Amino acid sequence: MFRVTRCVKRVLLLSVFSVLLSGCQSLSGSSGGLMGTGDLGLIVERASGSLLVINTTSHSVINRIEGLGDLSHASVVYSRDARYGFVFGRDGGLTKVDLLTQSIVGRVIQSGNSIGGAISQDGRFVAVSNYEPGGVKVFDSKTLELVADVPATYVRESGETAQSKTVGLVDAPGNRFVFSLFDAGQIWILDMPDDTTSSKPEVTRFDAGKAPYDSMITPDGRYYIAGLFGEDGLSMLDLWDTGAGVTEILPHYGKGEQQLPVYKMPHLEGWTVADGRAFVPAVGHHQVLVADMSDWSLVDKIPVQGQPVFVMASPDNRRIWVSFAHPKNDVVQVIDSQTRKIIRTLEPGKAVLHMEFTPRGEEVWVSSRDSNRVTVYNTRTLEPVAELDAIKPSGIFFSSRAHVLGL
Repeated sequence: MFRVTRCVKRVLLLSVFSVLLSGCQSLSGSSGGLMGTGDLGLIVERASGSLLVINTTSHSVINRIEGLGDLSHASVVYSRDARYGFVFGRDGGLTKVDLLTQSIVGRVIQSGNSIGGAISQDGRFVAVSNYEPGGVKVFDSKTLELVADVPATYVRESGETAQSKTVGLVDAPGNRFVFSLFDAGQIWILDMPDDTTSSKPEVTRFDAGKAPYDSMITPDGRYYIAGLFGEDGLSMLDLWDTGAGVTEILPHYGKGEQQLPVYKMPHLEGWTVADGRAFVPAVGHHQVLVADMSDWSLVDKIPVQGQPVFVMASPDNRRIWVSFAHPKNDVVQVIDSQTRKIIRTLEPGKAVLHMEFTPRGEEVWVSSRDSNRVTVYNTRTLEPVAELDAIKPSGIFFSSRAHVLGL
């Protein structure tokens, strides 16, 4: 019988220790210590095709990831374990990055021009919304292999078949994706199969208003709401009762009523739903609209200093943070959600593009593209607590998004 000597035991132990040490190093940050992903995030550097991997607790930049192509209109979603970020670039690139190794682990050019994406409820699928050639493509989140190609085909009034730009792609409960067809004036639900051996996802189509340009889904996953560029109002689909079809809400909200040039269309993803009310950026007006979600009636108009783009609530819904379109885009205004009054006007820097709250809302990070920095504010005192250098920063995406519907 083979006898394990003391020397052999020592060699085996050293080998095991070496393997474990190697594994620890692969999960470490630039500081060399073990690190989870819960307080990490990605900041898009739009002009250089790069990402900053940041730590929200230490207010620090861990590393820069380069080689992501055109990030002039980029967004990020995360895997269930919050280790991997999926980056949707304007050049049609879908890039998978590893937050722990700060590296690209996969990249495909899946279209000519894409406008965002989403990850399914179970984390198996990543869907991308495309302008060119139109439609939605779905990929396996582990391998980035194509799972489904859904052309957004429709019939024009002339009888000609065409493909539509797709916008407003979100994930919904039940492993579904919902998106809008800008050219066709429709909303589609893409129902992904639970069985990986199934062939094609099921598509359900609904007529909507004219030229939906963006959308949002309510935090409970029930209502999908599309903003309309071609007419007043918005289109809403109740995902709990799709048999009712699409209904119109806020009929006096939209492009048709604008009194001022629209320099930048608001992002509906940045809508705030707080205390049974929706706080909505008014298109073409210096206002934040307040709607009662029980009947979607307009209950208030809050005057602000410019045309709002993002209207976002802190996680406790106590305060509403508003960013603005050019030319008055160097400030952020903070609104009290109960009194609906502006309590502070902040000046983070030139060309504010995005805001992101830490998971529990004690801080908010604000990117200022033309000042090449990100400013961190304490949401209680409304005072800056840190600044980070960044190259033309735009979108800020924390890994906590992995556990939030519709982001």
